[in-house]
Amino acid sequence: MKKIKVLLVEDDASIGVVISAGLAAEDIDVEICDSVAMRDVALSDDEYDVMITDVILKDSDGIDSLGSVKERHGDMPIIVISAQNTLDTAVRASEIEAFEYFPKPFDLNDLVIAVKQAAERRQYPQQPERGLVEANMPMVGRSAAMQEVYRMVARLLRNDLSVLILGESGTGKELVAEAIHNLGQRKTGPFVAVNMAAIPAELIEAELFGHEKGAFTGAVGQSIGRFEQAQGGTLFLDEIGDMPKHAQTRLLRALQSGVISRIGGKASIRLDVRIIAATHQNLEQQIAAGKFREDLYYRLNVVPINMPPLRDRPDDIGLLARHFLQMAAKEGLPERQLDDSAVDLLTRMPWRGNVRELKNLMYRVALVSREDVISEAAILQSGEASDDVAFPAGGCSFEAAVSQFLANHKNRGHAKEKIYPRALAAFEVPLLKMVMKQARGNQLKAAALLGINRNTLRKKLTEYGIGANNTG
Repeated sequence: MKKIKVLLVEDDASIGVVISAGLAAEDIDVEICDSVAMRDVALSDDEYDVMITDVILKDSDGIDSLGSVKERHGDMPIIVISAQNTLDTAVRASEIEAFEYFPKPFDLNDLVIAVKQAAERRQYPQQPERGLVEANMPMVGRSAAMQEVYRMVARLLRNDLSVLILGESGTGKELVAEAIHNLGQRKTGPFVAVNMAAIPAELIEAELFGHEKGAFTGAVGQSIGRFEQAQGGTLFLDEIGDMPKHAQTRLLRALQSGVISRIGGKASIRLDVRIIAATHQNLEQQIAAGKFREDLYYRLNVVPINMPPLRDRPDDIGLLARHFLQMAAKEGLPERQLDDSAVDLLTRMPWRGNVRELKNLMYRVALVSREDVISEAAILQSGEASDDVAFPAGGCSFEAAVSQFLANHKNRGHAKEKIYPRALAAFEVPLLKMVMKQARGNQLKAAALLGINRNTLRKKLTEYGIGANNTG
């Protein structure tokens, strides 16, 4: 079998050596160049089976400069590697029809496999597709978890596969759906979002499929449903796990046949809609409990995307916080900056409300802060955080928690203050939140668990501003 020959365009000598050694170990020939100019010389002098290119090179952009390469070597697979780990980079790699995109750092074995696959598939050239217009990237984050999301979004831009986005509330599931639509081949069509949890069960079918006049009591005229509104575009079914069983059956039929009819109508309407669904629930558990149809799950779950909770991407928290402060300034709020102590505190917070909670906090702090530079103290004064956020992750003994609280208290300059009220608040607030969460917001049950009177509990919940929506 012919040896694979690779051109590696990388201006970081250490990375070049590592990649070259990894490919050579698999009997793959590699030639390294460190600039666009040297790349073009190499391509004019020799033929290569695959090219690997970095994005930021010392004399030009490794992607923007590929126009002439694509013209002269259109069938040569290109693999993009980059430390510019944003959705924009993933999309740009997709625009030039890169065979694969790897954000740094990456697994060398994955790169070797991709090179072999690219060389094998070279005999099956793909038809060129129209490029993507520039767009504002809706997601922020450079963590490894977000890189996987970006790569998956980029792979979905030139097809109409159904997508199921999974993740906790506030992780940005709708942003992902909008990115797939706005950057993909249906971007000129409508993006229609419907939240299943916000529609009464008896009205969901009419909302999705529409109805004719007189189809049921209150149907005084014809109504176009969300499927028809989304024709030529994307229908985003948010919180699909809250869809009642009877509506799931009709949705499955529509997805299987590609045809719907309005309630009370006889005409068949052929669909031209991409389906993206999302949920914060575990649908496999819902299936086991008989609450969600297994066949509908497999119909929707063609390509799953898992949105990481904010606590699993701590490196993105400072980046996101500053991004939201910039957004707040553009919307008329005072311009603010974050100091290192604020970023450190934000990174240690639990973020049960995920990115949405962080955004709300940044807007609130931008509004109420008296200083242009926001510190840890300003965030603590906002009421969002207290000393309990510094407790070790995963829990600890009561003695360890008290010791850490005392150390934090001293380090933050509270030594002359009375410690009892601060300690009580720091321990009582998370306790009340945990118990209320376990009791699912039921105050009678929570009071019984705590061994206190319900009126006492209600007073404390009011005092600390703990409601049904902020119990963790």
